[in-house]
Amino acid sequence: MKWPITALAVLLVGCAGQQAPAPEPRVVRVEVPVQVPCRAPAVPAPAWAAAGLQKGDSLEVKVRALLAERRQRIGYEKELQAAVGACQ
Repeated sequence: MKWPITALAVLLVGCAGQQAPAPEPRVVRVEVPVQVPCRAPAVPAPAWAAAGLQKGDSLEVKVRALLAERRQRIGYEKELQAAVGACQ
């Protein structure tokens, strides 16, 4: 009677000793955004043309100064956009 019990125990131990095959190692590339410090040069603000206007200046002088300042601001914004674009 011991023989069948022993055979059953050996079979069960043999089945328990088998392991599932180990998974194969894989290399997976993961894209992670990393902050990089911006090295763009600082853009100095120009001396604005309308900053020196006086209350008593003529309308023509004021309009010319404001038109010149508008051109200055457009150029300044383009410089700022170029500096920001260099950081992206």
